[in-house]
Amino acid sequence: MPAFDLIIFGGNGDLAARKLMPALYQLDRKGHFDRYSRIIALSRRNFSQDEYLGFVQDGLKQHLPGNRIDERQWRDFAGKLHFRCLDAASGSEWECLRILIDEHSDRIRVFYLAVSPDLYGAVCSGLTGNDLINRQSRIVMEKPIGSNLPTAELLNDQVGEVFSEQQIFRIDHYLGKETVQNLLALRFANSLFEPLWRGQFIDHVQITVAEKIGIGSRGRFYDGTGALRDMVQNHMLQLLCLVAMEAPVSLDQDDIRNEKIKVLRALKPLGKETVQKHTVRGQYVSGALADRVVPSYTEEPDVPAKSHTETFVALKVEIDNWRWANVPFYLRTGKRMGEKRSEIMVRFAPVPHLIFTSEEHPATNHLVIRLDPDEGVKLVVMTKQPGTGGYHLHPLPLNLSFARTDYPDAYERLLTDIINGNPALFMRRDEVETAWDWIDNIIDGWDRMKMRAEQYIAGTWGPAGADLLIGRDHRAWHNNPL
Repeated sequence: MPAFDLIIFGGNGDLAARKLMPALYQLDRKGHFDRYSRIIALSRRNFSQDEYLGFVQDGLKQHLPGNRIDERQWRDFAGKLHFRCLDAASGSEWECLRILIDEHSDRIRVFYLAVSPDLYGAVCSGLTGNDLINRQSRIVMEKPIGSNLPTAELLNDQVGEVFSEQQIFRIDHYLGKETVQNLLALRFANSLFEPLWRGQFIDHVQITVAEKIGIGSRGRFYDGTGALRDMVQNHMLQLLCLVAMEAPVSLDQDDIRNEKIKVLRALKPLGKETVQKHTVRGQYVSGALADRVVPSYTEEPDVPAKSHTETFVALKVEIDNWRWANVPFYLRTGKRMGEKRSEIMVRFAPVPHLIFTSEEHPATNHLVIRLDPDEGVKLVVMTKQPGTGGYHLHPLPLNLSFARTDYPDAYERLLTDIINGNPALFMRRDEVETAWDWIDNIIDGWDRMKMRAEQYIAGTWGPAGADLLIGRDHRAWHNNPL
């Protein structure tokens, strides 16, 4: 790829250590970077260059797959790293950045906002006030982009005053996962599936993002956010859009995003009249997980003892269009669940008339798209059990596994697209704001109906209300896959 300057605001933060630097190191190791490209890390903390290199190296040792660093490759990568002390809210330290990047005034400049959203406005003011934006500049916004529609609009306005929409990359790392990419190929490159991808042949769809971990050190942030804002507004609605959207004209930039926004606009509102029946809130309490006892949510650091913030949410969602009329989408996500699992399950409708008799009605075909862990696709078909004594059916999975170690991390793919100026996998402003508008209705409904979070034991699959939500429709969650 062409030479670039990647300027990371928040260069000593958790995101830089866990995700950005490992992804950048891997891309450099694979030979994707021009030798003159630079990664410029900015922080209010005044590291020396050697201290910052030590910080990055420690992060690589902890977060790289296999924890292996090639010494020669590390020297090459370290040569591209530059640290500068800069407080985005201060006007006195921008000159050092301007002098550094003005050495190459015409090259690609990527400004990565790995800082709190309340600093976005100050960063953009500093960039434009110090004439640091050239015609090849891009800016990257990390989630959360706001906590509701008004705050999202404010952040978008602050960045949009300085950068055009084509220069803004709103990142959702789920869209960079290999299996999510394959979802487009699965749907639109296979005549086996595309004719069946509609309400006439699909009974329902489930999207699950389950985490075994708790909130860790994020107590103060998480308690003001909750599972609905943290996961559903971005990750899960993006996955729903990719499952439900119509075929785009092409894979170019806005063609995919135009189809996703149509899905978001077709979501039936969940408000005061429907939240009690179609939504569930949950909060974990102490339980056993991986042979150890874990604390309740309200016992986590920086969480108020009487917090009502949800750590689990389940939704029944309907899309009001021709393709998906009367097909429910069940979404659930939670902390301290029974296992770590992110997947999409498409349950096909039963055959119109079953000529086989058995002790119980057999399961129907379903397609499982596993995002994490063990990325892959599994199609479950019905077959005859071997042996005599008549036809006894049982489900048999056909597996397509992506469990390889050389697939790029999601951030590797997304950083590559940012540098190359390809926004197709990134959220457009209207996507973000339409999603918030829909989410805000749910939050308002919860407030109006005084819906509290139902407790569930850590290490389980969530509160009983989630089973009731889907059970009322004579369906069940996909908890125990083949």
